[in-house]
Amino acid sequence: MHTTRTTPPRPLDVAAVFPELGPLARPAVRLHPRPGSPTPHDSSVGGPLLWPARQPWPLCDRWHEGPPAPMLPLVQLYARDVPLMAGFGRADLLQVLWCPREHINDYKPSTEVFWRASADVTDVRTEQPGPEEDEDYDPYVPRPCVLSPEAVTEYPDHLDLDAGLQRRLEDPDAWRAAGAPVDASYEDEPQRFYINELSRAPGWKFGGWPPWGRTDPVVRFCPHCGDTVVPLLTVASQEWDSERTGWVPHEDRDLLTARGPWWGNPVGAQIGDNDNLQIYVCPRFPGGTFPYPTATLLYPGGSHSHTALVQ
Repeated sequence: MHTTRTTPPRPLDVAAVFPELGPLARPAVRLHPRPGSPTPHDSSVGGPLLWPARQPWPLCDRWHEGPPAPMLPLVQLYARDVPLMAGFGRADLLQVLWCPREHINDYKPSTEVFWRASADVTDVRTEQPGPEEDEDYDPYVPRPCVLSPEAVTEYPDHLDLDAGLQRRLEDPDAWRAAGAPVDASYEDEPQRFYINELSRAPGWKFGGWPPWGRTDPVVRFCPHCGDTVVPLLTVASQEWDSERTGWVPHEDRDLLTARGPWWGNPVGAQIGDNDNLQIYVCPRFPGGTFPYPTATLLYPGGSHSHTALVQ
């Protein structure tokens, strides 16, 4: 971690205006990846991994032509930087890799997840595969980035709420009655004020609430115990966009001014049409990570290639 990123305070305390939202608050950690020179001992996006020298590097041969492709480092997180990772036993290191090739059937990258105890990795692999020289790979080749983890509080997407609360958020009179200073640009659709300014932080994050866009919310269950799974990691095509500039950190406001609201992808990777890639975890069995549409249990130290959910 070489920098600090600070999200501006939200325009209002939405749980004070709508108390029903209070119990739905969730902690999240915005990762704020920015181009840099991470080492295997750093939390990073697109950087070198703390990879055991004797462990084979994962390859992908699913749903694309040609020989198996080496997976590329996507994200590495140490629990010391992301305290929300506590609860995974001895595992204090999360590593996610993905395939840099377009997967024709799903139009999204195949991913692989590893949980490790970093103290067990005493001999680190120094040579790690990089991308092939093919411009078609560029959307799936993240720039090496250092992170500036920041804890925030999130509330559900408007569509994740029950019908009654959705109606209240859509009613300008409900906001006026509470004395909430809704931005004038949202006067006719105050629920957009909630969606854009008060509910979910955009960009790369650990925990929190899932983003929705291409589909309506779908409840997803752990195949092991039947409990509802929760977001583990959100991989985003953009850190912000023109509708969500209120989430731009104080330290990046000059970039917003100089480059405009659409400069919001410091990582350089893109999922689909500016979509998000979501990986879930079971809260009762936190050592298990559950991708979708497949549902494979991943234990600390274990792995399985899978396709994560794009939203």
